[in-house]
Amino acid sequence: FQWSSPPEAIKRLKSQEIWFPPPQFYEFCRLCNFSSLGELQKFSSARALEGCERWMPVMLSAPDGFIQLLPGDELYPEDPDYTGEKKIIMSTEKKIEDLMKEGGIFHRIVIKNINNLAVYVNIQAKYKHINPLMMKNDNSDYNSRL
Repeated sequence: FQWSSPPEAIKRLKSQEIWFPPPQFYEFCRLCNFSSLGELQKFSSARALEGCERWMPVMLSAPDGFIQLLPGDELYPEDPDYTGEKKIIMSTEKKIEDLMKEGGIFHRIVIKNINNLAVYVNIQAKYKHINPLMMKNDNSDYNSRL
């Protein structure tokens, strides 16, 4: 076990010292908004009664990787599989770079390989949640249209 701050954990993921799944990468990127535990606790206490939303990421397979689509993304299906029983995986022949250049409304995690993740969000978070910082593990520079 080793304690790491969220930015340190992301750096260690990038350098392939550790691995964690995309949902945890997303949350580490959200935690990067806070410089201290006290700041996080203050935010959490103020936001606690606002509500929650159920999410089920939808996987989009591309020739050069995957995109986990999240609610609000323009490619997110209208009727997602909330239980995971259908195991729906969408696919496209377009490359990730093309999908990102064509897109305009993002709430997604781009996965090029297990240690190369990026979060792209340009929607308003619901229930006074805070969006993750858009930290990339690659050299891509897609126009986020923020």
